[in-house]
Amino acid sequence: MDFAVTSDGTRLAWRSDGSGSPLLLIAGQATALTGWEPIVPSLAETFRVIRFDHRGVGTSDDGPTGHLSTRDFAADALAVLDAAGVERAHIYGHSMGGRVAQWLAIDHPDRVGAIILAATSAGGFLGKNRDPDATRALTSGDPARLEPLFFDADWAAAHSSAVRTFFTLRASKQAKRRHFRASTEHDARNLLGSVQAPTLILHGTDDRLTPLDNALALRELIPHSMLVKIVNGRHGFHLDHPETVDWIRRFVARKAPQL
Repeated sequence: MDFAVTSDGTRLAWRSDGSGSPLLLIAGQATALTGWEPIVPSLAETFRVIRFDHRGVGTSDDGPTGHLSTRDFAADALAVLDAAGVERAHIYGHSMGGRVAQWLAIDHPDRVGAIILAATSAGGFLGKNRDPDATRALTSGDPARLEPLFFDADWAAAHSSAVRTFFTLRASKQAKRRHFRASTEHDARNLLGSVQAPTLILHGTDDRLTPLDNALALRELIPHSMLVKIVNGRHGFHLDHPETVDWIRRFVARKAPQL
């Protein structure tokens, strides 16, 4: 495990696997870098996969108290790239991580290759908000209530260790509150038209936490973006639908072969 240091002195844990073009993974709120584990070996066959713990999660520091935005988390992601010695990387963001990835594409186009946005939204009210039961399950942090929102039941039963790891919220209470607020307040709608990076949008058709209409809105807002609907995919389709790795490989090879 290595550590990056942000501009405010916060230490962020990160690690790297594989070789090839750099691919930075940005997790959802309060999710540790270990949550990506089921797909890292496949991604690392093609990419140098870099992942990190958000501030307040895993072995990263909490950092100073106060309000954080998804744009602040984007600055953290840049600190990780700097620590890894990476000038430019493809970015794969899931859920809140997809909101963070949007700011990297908007504010730092020179640092990004392709952008992959999974189970995320542009913010504000575009499309359909999550239903109240799903919101209550998310804020409860109860794995028993969250599991059916994220994963197919058969996959979860066959990968119980991966599911336990994903839902092990090694996050402080402060971090969980700050992540939830940052994700909820995110709004990049008016700036996504400036994105020039090749953008792949992946979204599950059965996602109750971020309904599909949000992906349709992203497709309209980001020029020349491509939307792939993952049939029967829930909020955690990036793990239980491994074919998404093939979509990412093909998209990057076709749209951004050189960084």
